[in-house]
Amino acid sequence: MVSSVNMKNFGQKLHYLRNQRDFTLRQLAEMLDVHYTHLNKIEHGVKRPSTDLVLRVAEVFGVSTDQLMKDDVELI
Repeated sequence: MVSSVNMKNFGQKLHYLRNQRDFTLRQLAEMLDVHYTHLNKIEHGVKRPSTDLVLRVAEVFGVSTDQLMKDDVELI
């Protein structure tokens, strides 16, 4: 049985990682090639990230996509 991915905490995790690296929304948005308002909406749970964006976030922060996408997997 395959469980569905619940990404409620993705925005919180993104916000945490961004703050850990002292990136502003604008800085991170530039690195990810998206508009900073888009990232803000993701951090606040208004929008969901695309698969491509999840992959880019994982690469920038050196974490797995599971750590980002699965609510039951913690960031270490």
